[in-house]
Amino acid sequence: MERYGSDGDGDGQETPLLRQENENKVQRAPVCCSSRYGLALLSCFGFFVVYSLRVNLSVAMVDMLNSTHQSSANHSSSVCPAHPSPARPKHNHTANVYDWDSGTQGWILGSFFFGYILTQVPGGYLAGRFGPKWLMGFGILGTVVFTLLTPVAADLGASYLIAVRVLEGVGEGVTFPAMYTMWAAWAPPLERSRLLTISYIGAQLGTVISLPLSGEICFYLDWTYVFYIFGAVGLVWFILWALLVFDSPNTHPRISEREKLYINNSLKNELSTSAGYIPWRAIVTSRPLFAIVVAHFSYNWTFYTLLTLLPTYMNDILGFSIQENGMLSALPYLGCAVFAVVSGQIADYLRETCLYRTVTVRKSFSLIGMIGPAVFLVAAGYTGCNYTLAVTFLTLSSALGGVSASGFNINHLDIAPSYAGILLGITNTFATIPGMVGPVIARALTKNNTIEEWQIVFYIAAGINLFGAIIYTAFGRGTVQPWAVHTSYSSS
Repeated sequence: MERYGSDGDGDGQETPLLRQENENKVQRAPVCCSSRYGLALLSCFGFFVVYSLRVNLSVAMVDMLNSTHQSSANHSSSVCPAHPSPARPKHNHTANVYDWDSGTQGWILGSFFFGYILTQVPGGYLAGRFGPKWLMGFGILGTVVFTLLTPVAADLGASYLIAVRVLEGVGEGVTFPAMYTMWAAWAPPLERSRLLTISYIGAQLGTVISLPLSGEICFYLDWTYVFYIFGAVGLVWFILWALLVFDSPNTHPRISEREKLYINNSLKNELSTSAGYIPWRAIVTSRPLFAIVVAHFSYNWTFYTLLTLLPTYMNDILGFSIQENGMLSALPYLGCAVFAVVSGQIADYLRETCLYRTVTVRKSFSLIGMIGPAVFLVAAGYTGCNYTLAVTFLTLSSALGGVSASGFNINHLDIAPSYAGILLGITNTFATIPGMVGPVIARALTKNNTIEEWQIVFYIAAGINLFGAIIYTAFGRGTVQPWAVHTSYSSS
């Protein structure tokens, strides 16, 4: 890794050494009991809710299907020998089950993203114009309401369930752009990796906890309670968010003066002073943004393929029961969560203490977080019925993906903090496409549920990941772009 110097952008922005010197002139505000880390924890809880509501259907789907329609007995329904499991409580099998073919399942699992893609760019714009707090709050609240309506929609028919999932996606689509907009006002540059990985670790925790818990709920109660319980948790989060969170340090009534000064002074050279002006032409022609778009799209192809279909793979190929399924499907995301937090600490240490260039850190972490998952995902397809090795490789694949949380995933704040919400909306729009088409393509390729068919699914995901890593390495940048601060120099 190289130290000091410019990032090679030719944009004349400050080096990590100069930025550290500027920030060190401001007295550091303590981490303990600080408002910025309080925001990180509460936003972590928010993304826990977001991902719990997004992925619980993946496990519930296994229990929503008519098993007699799938096969005459559980022990013949998987490629590998089924694992023994305790008998399920008979008196709790009261929920309806449905005769949906693999094509219908693919559309139901992917339908969420058709709504999700619609509110990405509008979410970034609205957050910048009206404030991110209530946009994120009401977005998640809307998703909670439709989650509670999921059992009713399923009884009405697959088309109704698809419609409800689309509406859930519309609500969740504003969450990441809104939170990026909030962090642009709250996160000091040299604490970005730490704060954002704490914040977004909630997404991994939501997956880690909701997958096994959904399996247990299905086992002991029935699949409808998956949506009722997680919906109730979402309501609790909304109340806390409404009472405790504020759009910026300047509007927070309980923040210390020291912390407010620290945050504002550390950001004063990075934020545009013209809130109403958005340099759209410069944004859409930015090569650094193009690099993030490609990397985000590529990474999400693998991420969403596993997120929506891993429980199906565990059931149809490896023969795990609904109770085992959720727990084992969660392991990859537990690994991802751990690696994301550790990578955030290491990334900021390399930038702050070792003075490595931001672009070098971002590219290095992105390469590890994209090539590693590709290698182990392909390897998982060749483990056959070796359950231990299959779960190990799938876990390593997702775990290494967590390293990218300190790579391209937060690069928006490096190149244009004033417009981070809009940039995230743009990249997430393209990155949502894999969630829309990935499950549909994967289920179309695995109609017979053979190991060879799933190998093709894994190869496609790995190839796309490698492509994204190459493009980001070639065009990624780590400094604030001239168009992102131009107005601050011209409006005096």
